[in-house]
Amino acid sequence: MAAKRIAPDIESDDQPKEKRMKSMPSFASVIGEVMMAKSLQSFVNSFEPLLRRVVNEEVERGIQRTMRTMTRVPSFRIQAPEPACMQLMFVNKDLPTIFTCNKITDINGDSLNLMLVEKIGDQIIRKVPQHPIKVEIVVIDGDFPSTDRDIWTVDEFNGKIVKERSGRRPLIAKDVHYTIKHGYCVTLGEIEFTDNSSWIRSRKFKLGARVVPGTSSDGRILEALTEAFIVKDQRGEVYKKHYPPMLEDEVWRLEKIGKDGKFHKRLELAGIKSVQDFLKLSAIDSIKLKKILGGKRGKAGIPDRMWDSILKHAKTCNVGNKLYICQGSNFTITLDATCNIFSIHNIDGELYSNSDFRSYIKNETIDQLVKNAYKNWASLQEVDRPVNESLQLSQAGDYVAESSTHIQYVMPYDIVGGGQIMGIEGGDMIQNNLPMELIGNWVTSPQLLL
Repeated sequence: MAAKRIAPDIESDDQPKEKRMKSMPSFASVIGEVMMAKSLQSFVNSFEPLLRRVVNEEVERGIQRTMRTMTRVPSFRIQAPEPACMQLMFVNKDLPTIFTCNKITDINGDSLNLMLVEKIGDQIIRKVPQHPIKVEIVVIDGDFPSTDRDIWTVDEFNGKIVKERSGRRPLIAKDVHYTIKHGYCVTLGEIEFTDNSSWIRSRKFKLGARVVPGTSSDGRILEALTEAFIVKDQRGEVYKKHYPPMLEDEVWRLEKIGKDGKFHKRLELAGIKSVQDFLKLSAIDSIKLKKILGGKRGKAGIPDRMWDSILKHAKTCNVGNKLYICQGSNFTITLDATCNIFSIHNIDGELYSNSDFRSYIKNETIDQLVKNAYKNWASLQEVDRPVNESLQLSQAGDYVAESSTHIQYVMPYDIVGGGQIMGIEGGDMIQNNLPMELIGNWVTSPQLLL
């Protein structure tokens, strides 16, 4: 009988795998890792002192180089504005829009003046240089300086100088070099632009004045700057606004009224062709004039801000010395060239003062006389304004007669605006609720009547 085969133990599949015995690393691999770690530690321990010494030497060497550079060239001072004890300054720094090939002047048409000053706090003191100072006029970007600061470095100023475009003439023509010596000021001569300002980002220029390097021993002198302004090509001068406008100027010479634009065409259709026509209708019926400008807006007219700009510019006009006489049944009214009342006489030729005018003459009667005068302007008698006495401006800002003789000065009367006549009798000022714009007009061109 054959012996029974003993079946081998079969490992059940449900035994956890993690209980299975893992393979053990060999003895040789363990000895190798230990020897490698020991060798690396020995290398690091021997290399560390050498590494520390090299790093220390390089750091010390770098510090020494930096100290020598700071001593030789204090670069940190270059970044900060240098204190200036004196500075150049344009006496008249507000410039209008300028056209190429025209002399550069201020808003009043006067030549620019440059002087040397010292600024102490808010005080500006004129200085006379100990030695002649040579000055150069340059063109500066209209955005400089970028903030409201009034001091900068030489490098910042020079970096904003605008040069001519490639292939073009120098941006400023004629003499740009001047010398400040014995006097306080130097007047700039015939200098003009050769190119417009539309090709730079700010679209504006400033004029700058700097001391020619190496010509002054007075230390740092801060450069001068004008306000920013626009330069246009000369061909655009035919559309230039006039400051101040003249009575005979075409009406498009006024602000906000473009040549052949909608305002210009509307005014021409209504018979308003000159600045004088505009001012006369504004004195008689400003509401009607606003409606003409407004076109289809009807009663709304034009925006108040735009109307104020046009009227303000128009009222800077010099009304001249011509007067116009309108005869009424009981009164004789004398008007200026813009249809504003200059004086009122009664039938006996007596001049009415402000108080008499308000007490005895109805505004409706005067208004009607003035409106009739406006309609029949060509038939009015034209005379010259009498000027027999000179006026001087007192410190208080009022005009007073130089003579003690009895003289009467009468202000224009704004029919629509509700202004009141202002006069001086025997040196006494009479004023009653006069609009500021009328006072301003009178100050520029005082009107007097014997």
